[in-house]
Amino acid sequence: MLYSLFTWLKQEFNISGAGLFQYITFRAALAIILSLLIATVYGKRIINFLRRKQIGETVRDLGLAGEQQKKGTPTMGGIIILLAIIIPTLLLADLHKVYVRLMLLCTVWLGIIGFLDDYLKLKARKKAQQAGENYKKKNKDGLAGTAKIIGQVGLGIIIGATLYFNNNVTMEREVVPSNGKIDKTVRVTNDQQVVREVNGVEQKYVRVNAPITTIPFVKNHEFNYERLISWLGDGAEKYTWIIYILVVTFIITAVSNGANITDGLDGLAAGVSAIIGMVLGVLVYVSGNYQMAGYLNIMYIPNLGELSIFISAFIGGCIGFLWYNAYPAQVFMGDTGSLALGGIIASLAIIVRKELLIPIFCGVFLVENLSVIIQVTYFKYTKKKYGEGKRIFLMSPLHHHYQKKGFHENKIAIRFWIITLILVVFSIATLKIR
Repeated sequence: MLYSLFTWLKQEFNISGAGLFQYITFRAALAIILSLLIATVYGKRIINFLRRKQIGETVRDLGLAGEQQKKGTPTMGGIIILLAIIIPTLLLADLHKVYVRLMLLCTVWLGIIGFLDDYLKLKARKKAQQAGENYKKKNKDGLAGTAKIIGQVGLGIIIGATLYFNNNVTMEREVVPSNGKIDKTVRVTNDQQVVREVNGVEQKYVRVNAPITTIPFVKNHEFNYERLISWLGDGAEKYTWIIYILVVTFIITAVSNGANITDGLDGLAAGVSAIIGMVLGVLVYVSGNYQMAGYLNIMYIPNLGELSIFISAFIGGCIGFLWYNAYPAQVFMGDTGSLALGGIIASLAIIVRKELLIPIFCGVFLVENLSVIIQVTYFKYTKKKYGEGKRIFLMSPLHHHYQKKGFHENKIAIRFWIITLILVVFSIATLKIR
């Protein structure tokens, strides 16, 4: 909104200073400042509102240190993060860009799913209290697991289909000589060729739409999803869109649930997400700048730079939320925030064509997810085979295992942040490690 306003003022009246809004770096800086202010200043008002409405956390007796102290702490604080992301983006980003619209949709979509889940849990708790019963079924009275998956799959289909079919989703490819081989799934969306000087030599490029991603550690590091079904023979490439949408849907669902599982300690999910947001910001910057993309020999994605505003707001929202969520937490994000954070991270990685790096920079989410899967699978296996279920971890997800071992939750959260920071730096290094 402000971007469009100041662009108009610059064009029509040539007002001094209005041109600053043409610079992405300026708007990104404003976005992170505005998101921090929203999260810290207005976050307190939201927390007080949640407290007045008795929207508090119900704690089950899991035998964890300091567990009962958290009882009654306001939840659904993810609203703070969502507002800190959405408002600066609406004000400062160019809303005509398809990537910005996709990320706003992703934020609102998963925020609504998480909100419904938290609301239904709260409603069940109040009903139990009115009946004079103890509320113990925290994970069973929220939104049904099937409904969550359907919502995540629906978002995955929308994002996957948009990235595959929308002609505004492009990347620049070097023009291949007449005797060269062109992927059948590459569709030219702009007949006007672009001539760029690379290392003193003029090269011709054309903007295309293709289901291509980046493989880390590989010299010829681009992978076309069409190869997954190329073994079916000629004509199979026309079904690549099905494979691509399935992959996108799986990634969004997995990372979203991973963030949701990780949200179990004060400051853990918000801190990890903020650090991951930094690597996504770097990837967006280098992929959206043709000079940096040429220097690093990575694909250049036009119009990607506008996502810098969204990512800045994302980082600012997560850090601002930590003001109240750091130990001892004054508010919990609930599924309202955690599902959205995971989905945002996954969608950004897919848009920037770096989804194969997710297992690295989202390593904490991955390990937390795997710890639950391994624990449940092993317990069911041993119960079926020996008649008594056994466990590998003292408790899952993994952060609870360390709590059971006597580690303070603040120490666990900070160490997980440090691990994520190491993984993030390594992910950035993969741009040159091939």
